[in-house]
Formats: sequence, structure tokens, C-alpha cells
Amino acid sequence: MLKEGTVAPDFTVKDANGETVRLKDLRGQKVVLYFYPKDDTPGCTKEACSFRDAFAEYKKQKIKVLGVSLDSEEKHKKFAAKYKLPFTLLADTDHAVSDAYGVYGQKKFMGRSYMGVNRMTFLIDEKGKIKKVFEKVKPEDHASEVLRAFEI
Repeated sequence: MLKEGTVAPDFTVKDANGETVRLKDLRGQKVVLYFYPKDDTPGCTKEACSFRDAFAEYKKQKIKVLGVSLDSEEKHKKFAAKYKLPFTLLADTDHAVSDAYGVYGQKKFMGRSYMGVNRMTFLIDEKGKIKKVFEKVKPEDHASEVLRAFEI
């Protein structure tokens, strides 16, 4: 598990539009890196829409929002269009980013075990260090909780 105060692992991954995104290129900016299990599912949609609804405030505070799941670029594009998501979705199809941040692992649902992404969020400061880690995320009000944490 990554700790607050450590350097955030760098990554290179494609976004929903097929553009390359590198964390190191975002140095000098505050970044919200939120991991979620799957596009267009109830909890993930609530979380994405909470970031969408608070996006004006994120933009005002110059905070970059990046959502990460194992979904493909095409699925991300459809998800973003369906819910009018104004922030970047990253296609971590090989779970390399999820592995680097320790969010990929065994999950259980209805008595079945499988591998997947655990819902977690990392706040990364302008120097590329992890400012805060949210291990327990309530999708509905997570965006406002994250904004408050940046103000601290």
C-alpha cells in the first residue's frame, strides 16, 4: 500500500480518446487519481457523476481529475459521452497502473472470488507526492470529500 508523503508511481497510459497520458507530464498540477471497478455500473456511475457535478470547482482550483479502470478506451468513450463526464478516463487494460498503486487484487461478490480494481483515490500534489489516500470511498459524496482534503 502506498503511503502519504511518498512519490506517486509514474505511469504512461491511454485515455478514452487514445491520447497518451503520463503522470510526470502533470507535475506542477494537483491531481486526483481515482480508481473504480467498471464503467457504467451503479456505484461507479454515482462516483463519476459526483466528480462531474463538482467539476467546475475542481477546474477553478486547477485540480486535474483522472478516473482509472480496466475498461477499454472505447468503453470509456461511451461512458463519458453517456454521462457527459468532463474529465479524463484512463484505460488501464493491463492493470499496470492499478498494480503500481496497489488497488488491483482479489475481490468477493456474492460468494464468488475474482481479481479486479478496488475503489480507492489518491491525491497527488504539485511535486508528484501522494498527499492523501482514500481507502474507503462512498461514491455519492466522494468528490466533495476529495475537494475538502485538498484544502487542508
